Amino acid sequence: MMDWVPIVFVTFKVLVFGTGMFFAVKWHYERGKKGREKQSAVLRAGGKVAAVFLLSLLGLSLLTFGLGRMLGLDLTLP
Repeated sequence: MMDWVPIVFVTFKVLVFGTGMFFAVKWHYERGKKGREKQSAVLRAGGKVAAVFLLSLLGLSLLTFGLGRMLGLDLTLP
């Protein structure tokens, strides 16, 4: 009875992801044809977002390790 469940779910997943990938590629291709004047602004904004993300990740990890060390946890690597 349950042998068909993985087949149906995997088939559905492949169809959904395949359709999504098709429309994503189509959308990006059409956007690329319209013009490239906004590309540098988008790259600059993406770089800023990546820098803020990395700085917040560094701050959060330092805070986490500091709190763990303050609580007496052993945080040494094996």
